[in-house]
This record gives sequence, structure tokens and C-alpha cells, in this order.
Amino acid sequence: MASGFSGGYSDYSITGNMNTRSVTDPQRPYMSNSAGINSDVSSQVFNRRPDNTGKRSLAEFQQHFQQQQQLALYLRNVKQRASYQQHASPISPLSPPMDFYGNSHSPDISSLSSSYRIPIFQQLRQHQQRQQQNSHRYINNMIITAQPQPQPRAQVSDIQPENNMMNRLQELEKALLDDDEEDQNDVVAATSVVTNSEWSDTIQRLINTDHTTVSPSPASSSSSCSSPSINCAKQSLTEAATAISEGKFDTANEILTRVSKVSNTQGTSEERLMAYMCSALKTRLNQTENSQDLYSKDHLMSVQMLYEVSPCFKLGFMAANLAILEAVPDDANNVKLHVIDFDIGQAGQYVHLLHALAAKRTAIKSISLKITTFQDHASDLKSVGDGLKVLASKVGVNLCFSVMNLKINEFNLESFGLQDDEILAVNFAFRLYKLPDESVSTENLRDELLRRVKNLSPKVVTVVEQEMNANTASFVARVNETCGYYAALFESLDATVPRNKVERVKIEEGLSRKMCNSVACEGRDRVERCEVLGKWRARMRMAGFEEKGLSQKLGESLRVKLNSGTRVNPGFTIKEEAGGISFGWMGRSLTVASAWR
Repeated sequence: MASGFSGGYSDYSITGNMNTRSVTDPQRPYMSNSAGINSDVSSQVFNRRPDNTGKRSLAEFQQHFQQQQQLALYLRNVKQRASYQQHASPISPLSPPMDFYGNSHSPDISSLSSSYRIPIFQQLRQHQQRQQQNSHRYINNMIITAQPQPQPRAQVSDIQPENNMMNRLQELEKALLDDDEEDQNDVVAATSVVTNSEWSDTIQRLINTDHTTVSPSPASSSSSCSSPSINCAKQSLTEAATAISEGKFDTANEILTRVSKVSNTQGTSEERLMAYMCSALKTRLNQTENSQDLYSKDHLMSVQMLYEVSPCFKLGFMAANLAILEAVPDDANNVKLHVIDFDIGQAGQYVHLLHALAAKRTAIKSISLKITTFQDHASDLKSVGDGLKVLASKVGVNLCFSVMNLKINEFNLESFGLQDDEILAVNFAFRLYKLPDESVSTENLRDELLRRVKNLSPKVVTVVEQEMNANTASFVARVNETCGYYAALFESLDATVPRNKVERVKIEEGLSRKMCNSVACEGRDRVERCEVLGKWRARMRMAGFEEKGLSQKLGESLRVKLNSGTRVNPGFTIKEEAGGISFGWMGRSLTVASAWR
């Protein structure tokens, strides 16, 4: 006799020591044998099918329930509970489905245990009358509670039963199967548990509950952030970038319109960042970016302000200066230091270098500094040089300031007029990332410049760059990287510059232009092509350079400088890395300085 149960237990036939008999009633071919009767009518209700085939009358249901009660007494007289405890409870919301009207999908009695013994049927006769009375109350309650609903049966994995339901099931199991009590009235108690109104309410709530879950679509404008908030705005920027990359411009515009509701250039650092990033993505949609804005005087002035107020950038310049000073011997009588700088800007870095060289003057008879830089039409380099000369004369350092107008492919030893007794240092501070590499043009000016500098045989080469992977990354990845990097930078500005100051507004305007160029432009129009230290390391090694480790003294002196100001903030961090030292905010590296030879 097949059990019809998917649990994999063996079939079982009931035999007595008087006669071998089958409990099958030939009068009811639609009902399973006694061994296959499911002892949990409630589980039939819970797992019922929507169809009404094989429907039985009330009288037939009563007879079916009577055999259910007999089976309950049969089970509670079994003494071998160890075998029962090894199997899952037969009364469980996870049991296999069975039609409410009795279609055969119930487990065989062998699914409970293969070692059950023959019950004492005399006990059944003693309680037959009591069961008959109780069955009417039970059936009426179950019919009311478990009306078939024309709804598809829910997946078991989608339903998490309430605690009340689980408690009722456990009480029912204990009442029907507990051998510790000899009181035969447990059957009535078990029935009263099932007919409890609280149990009925629990079943009804589960039947009427819709457990369907709708997964959000990452590209939908209403997917994850229907209500405006900063966290949602950050995720929405990624969704907008994804929509732009897929050509869904209307969707992207809708998302950016929603983000603009929580952005504010006068608000918190996060609200300001959202405003500028939203503007950058809209610029890409409208294709209105002009890379020439990065070479304007206003932009250069805003960048110089950033260098002066942000410890991460200021300490980067100082690290480069200290690496250059380490190349100067302490025991030399006459020192001639020649620094080639490819982007001197307003020369703020050399104010610190001149003071540091003046401190060495006590141990050295004479010291001279020659600075060679290159023509920048946006900067008045003559006035910059004049200012440095005034400072050099005050601190007692001989200064020669030279401006050249050369292309990269014209660099050689003769063009710089190098002398044999000069200590040559080359400074790349926030310059290399602006040069196009192999991903833009076969000319690869970035590597070309490094190779030509290598031919000059400098004593030291310093590189200071933003720690940001925004060169060859895909568009969506570049948007995420830009958002993460400038989020930390904007937050760090709160620790150094008040939001309402004019300088803060100027700095943020410059940062917005950098973000816009990084996000909205491609090809030669994209000037902002920052890379991380690992990529710079590979590029420098390919050009023939090797790392010149920064001394521990250098790192200690930078930490002292960071903590010496009146606005000490623990959010700023200094971390020594392989071949370099990084400066960041709250664990996020913003700039990295390294030295090479």
C-alpha cells in the first residue's frame, strides 16, 4: 500500500494477533486507508487546493473525523516516543498539501514511525460517545473557520506563520501524542484547542494575508527611493548613471529631478554634493560641458584656495618638499638645488621649501635654489617669481626663477641647462593626472613625459596625486567613485572652513567644475583622469623609476604638523603605504605622496 507521502518512509500495514485486517472501507473509495489518514485536519485547511472536486457531504465529513479521533487515541497510547521525536511533527504547516475535502494526499501512518505498536482498541470504545458529541462541535467550527477561498495556494517558503499558530500546533501535538498523562480526557482538550476562537482567527488571518513581495528594479525611477532623502539620493545617482549608460535619457532626467529636491548648494555637505553631482549628470545629458572652464583664472584661484585650506592637499605638498630635502646632503658646504616643476600654480609649495632650506643654512655655508617651470597662460608667473624672490632674500636663500615654453617632446638635458654639481629634483604635484594616456591617444603624453624625465637622471622625483580611480573606469563606476571621493572631501571642508564663508563657496565652485568634467566628458575633453597609487606605481616602474621609500622621520614630522594647528580634528588621517604616504578623512584617502629615483 503506497503511503502517498513524499517524506520517503516505508509503507506500513496494520496487523493484529487475532486476524489480519485492512482498515480500508470499500464503501469509500475516495478516502485513504487508516494508515494514510492525515491526523492533522488543520493542515488540510492550511494547504487546501482552490478546486472543489471530490466534495463530500457533512455526514461523510463526520465519519472521516471519527476515524481521525480514533487515530489520535491510537497515537497517544504509543509508548515509544523516542522514535516519534526523530521525525518531524505530522501536525505542521510544512506538511505536504492535501485537499480540504479529503482527496488522497495525506501521509501514511508509517511516516510517523515504523515501530508503532498495536493500540488498545478497547479504549476507543469507552470514549466513542464522547467523541461523537465532540465531533459535531469540532466539525461545525472547522467548516466555519476554513471556508475554501478562490486563491492560489501560497508557497511555503513565502509564508512565515505567526507565533500564535505555532503555539496552537504545538499544544495540539502535545495533547494528542503525550504519553506522560494517563488521563483519557486529553482528546477532548486537544479538540478544544482546535476549536479555540483564537486559533480560528490565526488561520483566517493567514489565509487572507497577501505575502507577495515585489522586488525593486534598479533602473526604475520609483524603484528604491520614492521619498526624498540623502541616502536615497546617493542611490538614485547610480540609477541615473545606469539609465544614461543604457540610453534611457527620459528615465535619467526623471531621477535627477527627484534628486534635485533634496539637494542644496547652501545646505549640509551632503546636500551640496548632491546638488553638484546632479548638475554634472544633467550636463552630460544636455552635452553642455566645456573643458576650457578648468583653465580659467577663477578655477585656478579656487584650486589654490583648496590647497591652502585642506590639510590633505597642504600635507601632500609638504611631503614632496621633505622628500626633496632628504636628497640634500647635510655635510655639503655648497648646495645647488634645481627643482623642475611642471605645474607651479601660485607657488605655495615653495614658500614652505624656502623656509626649510633656510633652516639648513646653519650647517651649510651657502645654498641656492633654482626653480624651472613652464608657461601657463592662466597664471601670471612673473609676479609669482617676483614674490618668491622677495621671500628668498628675507630668509637668506639665493633664488633663480626660470619660465620655459617647451613641448613635452622637446625636453632634454641641454634645454634645461643642467650643471654637473646641481642636485636635480622633479616635482609632479597634481600634474600627471591631467595628461592624456594611452586610453585617450596613441601619443600617450603621460608616459612620454615620464620617460623623458627619466633621461634627465634626477636625484628624486616626487608625485602627489588625488587617490581616485577615475581614469579608465566605466561611466557608472566613475560616477560612484566621484561621488564617494568628493563626499569625503566636502565633509572634511566642514572641519576647516565655515560653510558661509566666501572662500568656501569659491572652493566648492572649483570642485563642482572638476566633478562635472570627470562625469560629463569623455575623450580629450575629459581632463580629470585621476588614478590610485597602485596604478601610478606600475606606470612609474614601466618608465624605469624605482621607489624611494619615505623615511619614518618624514611621516612623524607631518603628523606633528597636522596636530600643531588650533583646529585639530581627529577626522584627518595620515597613513604610510608601500612607496608613499596618504592623507585622508575618516579613513578615506584623498591624496597620496610618493618619491622615486
